[in-house]
Amino acid sequence: MPPFQILKPEGERLPVLLNIPHCGTAFPDELMPHFKAHLAGRPDDTDWFVHTLYDFAPAMGITVLHAVYHRWVIDLNRPPDNQPLYHDGRLITGLCPVTTFTGEPLYRDERPAVADNEIQHRLQHYYNPYHRQLQHLLQELKARFGTVLLWDCHSIRHYVPTIHPEPFPALILGDAGGTSASPGLIETALKSLEQSGLAVSHNHPFSGGHITRWYGRPAENQHALQLEMSKLVYMDDTEERYHPQRAGKIRQVLRTTLLRLAECLVKQ
Repeated sequence: MPPFQILKPEGERLPVLLNIPHCGTAFPDELMPHFKAHLAGRPDDTDWFVHTLYDFAPAMGITVLHAVYHRWVIDLNRPPDNQPLYHDGRLITGLCPVTTFTGEPLYRDERPAVADNEIQHRLQHYYNPYHRQLQHLLQELKARFGTVLLWDCHSIRHYVPTIHPEPFPALILGDAGGTSASPGLIETALKSLEQSGLAVSHNHPFSGGHITRWYGRPAENQHALQLEMSKLVYMDDTEERYHPQRAGKIRQVLRTTLLRLAECLVKQ
């Protein structure tokens, strides 16, 4: 099974690619027996329903790429050399995690790390094919339009004390400290998100993961922005079920924001 799915755009295309690297819930048959059954049965660190939240995008002319396998198999938003993204003392799950966000061991044998040969296997079969496809789609759009925006879509529980001591704001825009996209795109995104009336933070406590930092190359007309979202914005209070009314409100905000970004992109 390929490690990704592509939702092709309909009608007139826009120079925007949505990437959803953490919505996958599948585990390869060869790996499933090694994970604790109660965790793999409903893996809590999933960005639940984010691909459903953004399912309006193809009708706007936007291409969508999203993961099939769970981030516990291999985290598509971590550097392939497994270098940490942050150095502020927060719990950071690695390329091939061995614990949940709360520090609970994932594997039946409670291993301290995934073996190097196993990491290489997962890079070859799950990580590299996904990133090759991501790069291909970006190149295709840039060849067509001369410019492209990668919008990296994420969500997280409202409160994860091992990562941040306070509840997260509703929306967090990350641009790698202003380096992954042009100032005009960053300003457009912030203004549009702030008009939602939701609490919006900029680069704190998330400034963008590996995907935003690696693919964001504004000098090459390739821009990247990450939107992290509290699950309470579109899920119920248990953060287990999709909430159509809440989701409907943020979907309109996202639709408007993406249209404004596309307009800004072609004017640059």
